[in-house]
Amino acid sequence: MSPVLPDRSLFKVKVDMEVRWGDMDALGHVNNARYLTFFETARIAYFGSLGPDKRISVEGATPVLARVTCDYLRPVEYPATLQVGVRVTRVGSTSFEFEHLVLDKATGEPCAFGTAVLVAFDLRTRAKAPLPESIRARIREVDGL
Repeated sequence: MSPVLPDRSLFKVKVDMEVRWGDMDALGHVNNARYLTFFETARIAYFGSLGPDKRISVEGATPVLARVTCDYLRPVEYPATLQVGVRVTRVGSTSFEFEHLVLDKATGEPCAFGTAVLVAFDLRTRAKAPLPESIRARIREVDGL
């Protein structure tokens, strides 16, 4: 069963990615693990959109990946240009959730959809930490949450 895809206009941050020959697997399409890298690249761009300092670590807390999902909707073959949209859909006390939508840039067809949960992690105490208000405020500016 295919997931219900969110409206493309909800993704304020989008990253274009060229499919490389090395992204392919033995079956002639983009390897499944590459999509997680596409998601990660888009999340890093999202963090860059949060402010001029482009940092993802704030006040001693850094986000760490706790969960990721991916629904593969159609195979992608080389050569191709993908557009990966990313947005935050929920902000909790110590975590936040992302959605990722991968489109074939030439056709607009969806290729993959995924989610990720990131947790604020204090590197000194090695435990989850409250999500800093400065990050919450920046997310509100980008995604209205």
